[in-house]
Amino acid sequence: MEQLLLKIDERDNVLVALKDLGPGVASYKNKELSLKDAIPQKHKLLDTDLAKGDQVIMYGVPVGIVQKDLPSGSLLTTQNTVHYAEPLSLDNREAYDWNSPVIDTWKDRTFQGYHRSNGKVGTANYWLFIPLVFCENRNLKVIEEALVKQLGYYKPNKYESLVSQQLSSTVSTITYSTERVFPNVDGIKFLYHHGGCGGTRQDAETLLRLLAGYVHHPNVAGATVLSLGCQHAQADWFQTIQKELYTGSEKPVLYFEQQQLASEEELITQAISDTLKELAKANEIKRQPATLDKLVVGLECGGSDGFSGISANPVLGYVSDVLVALKGATILSEFPELNGVEQNIINRCETQELAEKFVTIQRAYEANARAVGSGFDMNPSPGNIKDGLITDAIKSAGAAKKGGTAPIADILDYTEPVTKAGLNLLCTPGNDVESTTGLAGSGANIILFTTGLGTPTGNPITPVIKVSSNSKLANRMKDIIDVNTGEVVEGRKSLEEAGNELLEKIIAVASGEPTKAMELEQNDFIPWKRGVSL
Repeated sequence: MEQLLLKIDERDNVLVALKDLGPGVASYKNKELSLKDAIPQKHKLLDTDLAKGDQVIMYGVPVGIVQKDLPSGSLLTTQNTVHYAEPLSLDNREAYDWNSPVIDTWKDRTFQGYHRSNGKVGTANYWLFIPLVFCENRNLKVIEEALVKQLGYYKPNKYESLVSQQLSSTVSTITYSTERVFPNVDGIKFLYHHGGCGGTRQDAETLLRLLAGYVHHPNVAGATVLSLGCQHAQADWFQTIQKELYTGSEKPVLYFEQQQLASEEELITQAISDTLKELAKANEIKRQPATLDKLVVGLECGGSDGFSGISANPVLGYVSDVLVALKGATILSEFPELNGVEQNIINRCETQELAEKFVTIQRAYEANARAVGSGFDMNPSPGNIKDGLITDAIKSAGAAKKGGTAPIADILDYTEPVTKAGLNLLCTPGNDVESTTGLAGSGANIILFTTGLGTPTGNPITPVIKVSSNSKLANRMKDIIDVNTGEVVEGRKSLEEAGNELLEKIIAVASGEPTKAMELEQNDFIPWKRGVSL
């Protein structure tokens, strides 16, 4: 018989509808529930009667409070249920034991990566162009048009021909190189941004720390930096930050300051000429075998649906646990989406100091949100709510599944680099691109991105693997989805089977197989701006 309802944790008092259910009677484990309302797929209904003020339990933790008496079978909505999360406490830390997964299948596996002098391994080999201030974005654009087209990285826009045909019935010809001049350089990336000046000193420092993470990322061979000269984010400050954060990294970094040169043309000419010489050196680096402990995998979600916390996110959790057992590193981001599971995070921290750092960052972040009239309880988007994630705690409990069950090896504030194997937590916002930008900046050389509604985004230097929570999305948006975990919800695959398939995909991508985001050239880069503009 087809399964229509699912209870995620035996402690739960709610069920998840796996199909659209009409008013009537539905059965779950020999218990009949009277459904007075239609229950949309992915939404939640009560498994038992609740009185006004009672807690809604899902994933084994409180995720809401009902606002009136509700009989079993009732649909939970934003009208009858409000957000609730258990208060966190450092005084009630519990001992945490972890049963690591069996890794015999994976312990001898390798991927083909780019080995760097500091021992890190890249899954790609890019050259970066970075502006220290938004004033240099135009110069970057001119350089991009010249290099990308002439070095064999240009992908023609098929819609140019469409416009040309509709205007004149003829197709205009665009001249560009069709073969890579530097075959071992995977691409040249340009980090356009709107920072570097006009904000606080904190914003300038945060931007420079983030950019330093990109320059010294294992997926990057070197960088060309353009500076105007008068901005807050000065080149010498940038160099100091790099030395502080990445002492063991040796990367060629070229600097050009416009106000010290005679003209814009001189700036662009020198930048292109000197970069071409370095690209020839970067082209000498070739992929070589690397063990899986060299992977640093970012764990991200966006456009979540009611199945994300049941299929895609737990599959990532399984993958994370396997990689941690292999002595690799994983990074769980989006601190607003840990609201409601903080006590579990505190218990899993390997030391009291880490737990205290997590609580300090989390409390400060929420206080800043409250100060501007918001809060973590306002995190679900309209799309989330429409698809059954009606409180932040429901969304957070499902989102946290991406981090698996491993102990937490380190807590990182935004722009701090990963230095430890194991599960790391990185403070980023819930905003998809700001978060993936931060994951790459802290060293993720692969990012896994789950989605239930469909989110087209990528990163300039780190391959982003899109994981669908449901088969309907995977079939409808094949151009953005790499891996489908919908068969977990459908009962046709276990979490372990889906996780093992995703691990094979990670190895392929780490060895050079492009993701859908890479094919679509989704090079999204948005630094998190924490301060005010002055």
